[in-house]
Amino acid sequence: MTMTIKKCTLEDSSELQEISVETFNETFKDKNSPEQINAYLDKAFDLNQLKKELSNSSSQFFFVYFNNEVAGYLKINTYYAQSEVMGDESLEIERIYIIKKFQKQGLGKSLLNKAMEIAMEYKKKKVWLGVWEENENAIAFYKKKGFVQTDAHSFYMGDEEQVDLIMTKTLL
Repeated sequence: MTMTIKKCTLEDSSELQEISVETFNETFKDKNSPEQINAYLDKAFDLNQLKKELSNSSSQFFFVYFNNEVAGYLKINTYYAQSEVMGDESLEIERIYIIKKFQKQGLGKSLLNKAMEIAMEYKKKKVWLGVWEENENAIAFYKKKGFVQTDAHSFYMGDEEQVDLIMTKTLL
């Protein structure tokens, strides 16, 4: 059983789109209407939108492979690419998604560690993320990894307003 992490490039945009749609659906479809899910997927994971994000020097994507198969991905943002104004000393983890069949293999932890390594390399003072208030597994995972809730913000699933908890970890 081998696990590797690889930085995504523009050439990975179609594969990134596929895994984005798959993992988002697996995570959220049971608690949201198909109309709201599809509206979000069409906007957030449009191929041109993903290419734009992949081309942004303040955003980075990474695939995690398990036994040479793409099992999930990480998206981080710095500076102006952050989804909230958090300052230049912060790094945002916008997405950590693992395909369901690969969960509980330590892959999410590996992607989180990758984000922390990059934050340290960039000399960031804090790492933050938004997590849906109903995603109890993710909230428990981040708490276990030292994140604390510091705020909340609106997240729109289509045109439906939801609440994301903002969780932060201060780096030494």
